[in-house]
Amino acid sequence: MALIEIEHLSKHFKLLNRREGLKGAFLDLFSGNYRTVKAVDDISFSIDEGEIVGYIGPNGAGKSTTIKMMTGILQPTEGKILINGIEPYSNRISNARRMGVVFGQRTQLWWDLPVIESFKILKEIYAVDDQTYRQQMALFEDLIGLKKLYPVQVRTMSLGQRMLCDIAASFLHQPKVVFLDEPTIGLDVSVKARIRDVIRELNRTQNITIILTTHDLGDIEALCQRIIIIDKGKLLFDGPVQRVNQLFGVYRTFKAQIFDYNDTTLDRLKALVQDRFADPDAVHVEENENFWTDIIINQEKAPLREVLNLVMSKFELEDIRIVEISMENVVQKIYDGALL
Repeated sequence: MALIEIEHLSKHFKLLNRREGLKGAFLDLFSGNYRTVKAVDDISFSIDEGEIVGYIGPNGAGKSTTIKMMTGILQPTEGKILINGIEPYSNRISNARRMGVVFGQRTQLWWDLPVIESFKILKEIYAVDDQTYRQQMALFEDLIGLKKLYPVQVRTMSLGQRMLCDIAASFLHQPKVVFLDEPTIGLDVSVKARIRDVIRELNRTQNITIILTTHDLGDIEALCQRIIIIDKGKLLFDGPVQRVNQLFGVYRTFKAQIFDYNDTTLDRLKALVQDRFADPDAVHVEENENFWTDIIINQEKAPLREVLNLVMSKFELEDIRIVEISMENVVQKIYDGALL
């Protein structure tokens, strides 16, 4: 059964074309020179109860605008949106009681209070009955050892501890849907793994629908069975995450900081990989900022070790990093027809 139904949803913003200087600012007071920005442009999808769905795309894609419409903060310009059978922007209070939200850079906990006091306040805000409150708090104790954090002032907690508490707080009132926006941003590997375990277990035990927005493809791979990709307000892909993994899981980016970098370095590096790998999709070289060079490798066509050895044999490197393919590159490959 579909918990979230979105049909031909659009959100347009009217922005003033501003002029420079004091005179321009004065003239803008009487100007009718506006432009329309299509933050979300005619998207449709539905999400069933209990699903964990990755809703992803590059910065400025329209993800946050869509989430704001689903949470009732913004009203659509066109189209229909139903969350658990109600229009979120027409029934904001009713909708808020049925959802939870976690923003990676913000907290819903009270900064100067001990953690337990924040949970007590949330209990009253959401009108959680005593039995449900005790059950949920016992569950959080089992999952994250919440009890030892009860007396800790929120401002003194580490980022990882605060994120675990924020996630627990968003599930306190047993919502129908939880929106997680970058829940693992800035966290180390061990804390990320723990947060993923908590999210997975809460979804399994309480059948709560979870919408996950993130730039970390590791989060998507660990948690989601389905992925929706949006860019420039339009829906690019909606399907199983395995499909994306099959196509992009083989890609790695070898980031190299080359010693004594100069104007000819990039051209020499490109020529080196082109001579060794005839297929242009095997290795692709891009210049990055601060003298870093990105070497994007398709490991099915060019083994990572072979590329490393080739570059290190011809260039002196100050530093190297190996990272997964970026979201921007995933989107670019989708534009190039990789998922069609």
